[in-house]
Amino acid sequence: MKLICATNRSAVFEMDFSTPYYAPYEYDVLLDGVKVKACKENVFSVYSLNPDTEYTVQANGERVTFTTAKESAFVDVRFHGVIGDGFYDDTMCIQTALNTAPEGATVYFGKGVYRSSSLFIKSNITVYLDKGAVILGVNDRKRYPVLPSCVGDGVYLTSWEGEAEASFASLINISGASNVAITGEGVIDADAQHGDWWRDPKTKRIAWRPRTIQIVNSDSVVIEGVTVQNSYSWTVHPLFSKNVKLLNISIKNPSDSPNTDGIDPESCDGVDIIGVNIHVGDDCIALKSCKYELAMKVKKPCINITVRNCHLDSGHGGVVIGSEMSGGVKNVVAENCLMTSTDRGLRIKTRRGRGKMAVISNLVFKNVEMRDVKTPFVMNMFYFCDVDGHSEYVQSRSPLEIDDRTPFLDSFVFENINAVGACHAGCYFDGLPEQPIKSIKLKNVKISFTREEVSPGLAAMSDGCKLVAKQALYAENVSELVLENVEFSGYDGEKLILKNVDSCNEI
Repeated sequence: MKLICATNRSAVFEMDFSTPYYAPYEYDVLLDGVKVKACKENVFSVYSLNPDTEYTVQANGERVTFTTAKESAFVDVRFHGVIGDGFYDDTMCIQTALNTAPEGATVYFGKGVYRSSSLFIKSNITVYLDKGAVILGVNDRKRYPVLPSCVGDGVYLTSWEGEAEASFASLINISGASNVAITGEGVIDADAQHGDWWRDPKTKRIAWRPRTIQIVNSDSVVIEGVTVQNSYSWTVHPLFSKNVKLLNISIKNPSDSPNTDGIDPESCDGVDIIGVNIHVGDDCIALKSCKYELAMKVKKPCINITVRNCHLDSGHGGVVIGSEMSGGVKNVVAENCLMTSTDRGLRIKTRRGRGKMAVISNLVFKNVEMRDVKTPFVMNMFYFCDVDGHSEYVQSRSPLEIDDRTPFLDSFVFENINAVGACHAGCYFDGLPEQPIKSIKLKNVKISFTREEVSPGLAAMSDGCKLVAKQALYAENVSELVLENVEFSGYDGEKLILKNVDSCNEI
């Protein structure tokens, strides 16, 4: 057991179990010798602690002693006239509490429903949502301020799907701040299902849709324990930020809610996503680095990302790279994760036009379990997004000239992965003819297909992808494919379909 993070009123711990997300058995958690919970997950938190106090946590025979952070003041939002009845608009009173809290303070939300539009959190404070506390978004989009994409000399406030576009301010905004924590057992609920946010989602009305939580140009931010749900669009969006920790949170959006990705770090350096439980209507976790024009201005890749002990459920993809990745994505480790009922598991998507900085490299995916994931592995360099996604330039199967708009997929390792209940394809790797995927290594991988009848479906979103059912492995335009202790069972047709693959060992 190790301590991941301690704030002034909570702490997060991670057990060293080999089973993904869930522990192999239930265990008790004791705080200073007193049982506080029985836990089934590998990551757990303890709450309602006192600041600047030493505690000892015991679990599964392990013991960790730690000290909570100091606190300068305790500010209950109700001191500032907040009603918290779920009907009265508390935005102004909550913002007053946030603005006037001294450095090092905790702003406290007790049990209640706090109706609000956009809130802005400054540096060096903690927001604590106690059990039973709900920040509930207002439904009228006119109550949300519009943020310009950029102010001053390259200072960005927001973006929309990788482009410098104005959008509504998020429900929770951390912008240009440092040393911020949002923690507790409460709920941040955008309440988007009761507004018009999901109607015509690709139509800009006044401005683009907000995120539920956006972290922009910020450093040392912790979000821990809370549940975030019913998002307007992407749920948690760290953008141009450093040292972000997203720990033991739950994200819940309806399976049919449009573009409600769970966590989308974009052009960030150092993001830890640990112990997170996500159920959404789009990609669960998507690593991004802007589209071409914005990426050429900011030149910030998405680097040093850790995804560990997460449960990724429903949605289009489990752990996803792209498709807005023109600044590159590097140094990613995803491990000990459970994926259930997603369309795709480990998914990489890009296309011509993303640019020569659009390099994905040093990615390792290991110790992953997938259940009823339609296509466990997808690498697609013909992703048909954007208005020109079906154009000849993007979708041509003939080799084009390598230029400043050509992306590159480097080397990838998929290790110790067990996927059961696949239906469309086990592996679908589709590189560019002029720029093949450099290297894919699968080691200790087992993929079994469902025994039920399966209707053919799309393994990848590209014009060249045919509808398939129970196809084991398809690889096209790959320089090196290494298959070490790889097993497929229950598939139909040929085991390996290889086109323009320079090197592949037999299995």
